Formats: sequence, structure tokens, C-alpha cells
Amino acid sequence: MFKYEFGVVEWLWDTNAIRVNLPEGNERVFTGSYDEVVAVLSELGSRGWDVATCAAQNNWLFWTMRRQR
Repeated sequence: MFKYEFGVVEWLWDTNAIRVNLPEGNERVFTGSYDEVVAVLSELGSRGWDVATCAAQNNWLFWTMRRQR
């Protein structure tokens, strides 16, 4: 049976605020637009993370990330 760990990526595009929260309290905050969001998601993908879900409303995008353990 698979076991997963989860994290989140949040982007407020009108303020260019990107926040990444991963297990064990690892939080990173960035400033950026589309290019930086793509870079963050690509970097997480290279470390085994994939997008489990995405939600959006108004100026906000929220991705739930998962990685198989």
C-alpha cells in the first residue's frame, strides 16, 4: 500500500506572494509571478512532489502537493 506525505503551495497573484508549506514545518515564502510559480512547482516536481489538487478563487491559487514515501 502506498503512503504519501502532503504539502501546499499558495499563490496570491495580485500581490505576487508565494508560500510553500511542506512536512516538518518547512515553510518558504517567495515573491513572484508566473515564472516563479512555474519554477517552484518544477523544483518540487524534481524532488518527487506532484499536484494532488488545485483550488482557485479571485486572486488566489492553492495546490495540495503529495509525494510517495
